[in-house]
Amino acid sequence: MNDQINSASEISLRRITCQTVSDICDLSETLSEAQRNKVADNAMSIAEAHFSENAWFRAVYADEVPVGFVMLHIGSDYDVIDCPGAFLWRFMIAGPFQRMGFGEKAIALVAREMKARGFAELFTSYGLGEASPEGFYKRLGFVTTGETYDDEIEAVLTFST
Repeated sequence: MNDQINSASEISLRRITCQTVSDICDLSETLSEAQRNKVADNAMSIAEAHFSENAWFRAVYADEVPVGFVMLHIGSDYDVIDCPGAFLWRFMIAGPFQRMGFGEKAIALVAREMKARGFAELFTSYGLGEASPEGFYKRLGFVTTGETYDDEIEAVLTFST
């Protein structure tokens, strides 16, 4: 089935269910070791989301195949994320599906969802060094804010009107 997935596949964000959670968790194992050092495993992210009142998370699908995971923090639960707006807390596309445009399309869907909820921007943070997603975020229009989260650089994407 993965052979049918290509850059023209339709990307969607779907709720994770008890039937799909294992598949979404397994996607973390497809990342390189360097990438795994940059983003928490999906299982840990899903667990953390269940203990945060402000987490919003979805599986990323290409057609009917799970290819990634996205999790946002929306609100002011400062025990976790000190950002009063929408914060891209976790994001990953599985190794076999990288460089196919799925990440860009998924972020566009997230931006559309956040705009519909009345947000004007989406914040995130990322680490530098090997396997840094800095280039990816810059290509999408994220701009550094000059702030940091622990040892990560904060960036923001301002939505066009």
